[in-house]
Amino acid sequence: MIRVVILGQGMVASHLVVGVERIKRGELQPYGIPFAKYSLPYSINDIEFVASYDVDPVKVGKTVYDVAYSLVGDTLPVPEELKKISVYEGIHLGSLKGLVDNAVGLEHRLGLKEAINRLIDQWRIIEPDVFVNIITTEPAKPFNELNKLEHAIENNSSKVSASHAYAYAAAKYAIETGKRIAFINAIPSPLANDPAIVELYNEAKSVIIGDDGATGATPLTADLLEHMAERNRFVEFIVQFNIGGNTDFLALTVPERNKMKEFTKSSIVEDILGYNAPHYIKPTGYLEPLGDKKYVAMHLEYITFNGLRDSLFISARINDSPALAGLLVDLIRISKILVDKGFRGTVYEVNAFFMKKPGPREAKSISKTLAYHRLLDLLKNIDVVKY
Repeated sequence: MIRVVILGQGMVASHLVVGVERIKRGELQPYGIPFAKYSLPYSINDIEFVASYDVDPVKVGKTVYDVAYSLVGDTLPVPEELKKISVYEGIHLGSLKGLVDNAVGLEHRLGLKEAINRLIDQWRIIEPDVFVNIITTEPAKPFNELNKLEHAIENNSSKVSASHAYAYAAAKYAIETGKRIAFINAIPSPLANDPAIVELYNEAKSVIIGDDGATGATPLTADLLEHMAERNRFVEFIVQFNIGGNTDFLALTVPERNKMKEFTKSSIVEDILGYNAPHYIKPTGYLEPLGDKKYVAMHLEYITFNGLRDSLFISARINDSPALAGLLVDLIRISKILVDKGFRGTVYEVNAFFMKKPGPREAKSISKTLAYHRLLDLLKNIDVVKY
């Protein structure tokens, strides 16, 4: 079994737990899970959710069933098994500031260092294998050096993001118990792109995966850019934007949060093309009636043979949270496999396929088509999949 702790019991988490339990019941085909067609050492049935953490007072103290039912119960059947999983109070550090009234975290009462110790004590009992970070997009910067991160936590610094605190706590749990773990960072906060966190996970003999799960328009953009590069077509410009109505898009109306997402989305252009074509690639708006089904638009113009110009126009509506939830099912299984095989630090082959801004920091984005086959090669080379 893979014992999983969720950090951030929002829409993505609700789709994740509901979808996995429905697959385990035999109610669903595993569509949207890229590696479900391969036989891996862990099946989807091996995933066991053991706890969830949040700082929204409406969710803390409830069960995962209660929260999932309030978010997706009007469209999906919510399995009764989720009543066994509790939503505990987590670390806030301003991650929901301006979005949720009265949001607080353990650090408000205990201070940051003691809050981290409280989490570690809980995890000693729960014994998780994998942590999944899907809190709302937050402002965060890398620490670059481990001693700076440790000093910031020791002194309750406002520079510490909730993601950094959770990742630090999970690594310390691994070090103190001797249990190797995996931490999946599916939001833009720089963790796999922070040398301080990568060093910490090397020390913990554990794996940090990130950053920012690549769903919807970004993987499509990356593959289109690869298509242009392979055919030596010169991209004159590219426009790609998203508008949605869920909490994450609401968070992105705050400029500092939007900048985090823009950075991870737009970094692909020069990495893939080899030149920085003029581009506008960013989340641009919040419109509540759109709900979780975001609107995506793209316009790409390029020069082809004989100096002529062609254009691509794409318009789509995409269910936002389920797209990421499907990827997380694989990330949970693959990250646990890597831990079992002795990997530590971060693993580029996994990040390159699943993430918008793949760590480590010096790594480049590649198209998702190329990344998919490189990841398959890695899994084949460590003898966990045959294809």
